[in-house]
Amino acid sequence: MGGSSPCASCKLLRRRCTKDCTFAPYFPSDDPQKFAIVHKVFGASNVSKMLQELPVHQRADAVSSLVYEANARVRDPVYGCVGAISYLQNQVSELQMQLAVAQAEIFCIQMEHESVMPTSEIDLDHKSYLFQNDFTQFLGFGTSSNVIHNSLEQF
Repeated sequence: MGGSSPCASCKLLRRRCTKDCTFAPYFPSDDPQKFAIVHKVFGASNVSKMLQELPVHQRADAVSSLVYEANARVRDPVYGCVGAISYLQNQVSELQMQLAVAQAEIFCIQMEHESVMPTSEIDLDHKSYLFQNDFTQFLGFGTSSNVIHNSLEQF
């Protein structure tokens, strides 16, 4: 930044860091790896163009996103962030399915426990209706959980 030490960008690119350096506020000299990975994935000129096209108040968030995406691209060159998001979505789906199975087991145990107790004919009809018609809603397979519902249909 024209001061004591150049920013990480200027240091890596071996150029003089001026006071109006686009990279200096976002890539400090004490964290050279941050710029190195962004440079490796996107290139310095592309990053510079992206930053210059943004308002100043959005640049820090953009740099954070670029660093995150660059790290994801290094870990998974094909899918990058999309691969991480996809993995996490699959984990959520699996956990929701495990929760649905656990809820179904609890429901079955409750139904068995209640069937041991004497009940009237009306209560049995109501339980049968609940079991046949509302079981999927009880498990959370409403309109917002179609993914899990479709997954269970495959089994």
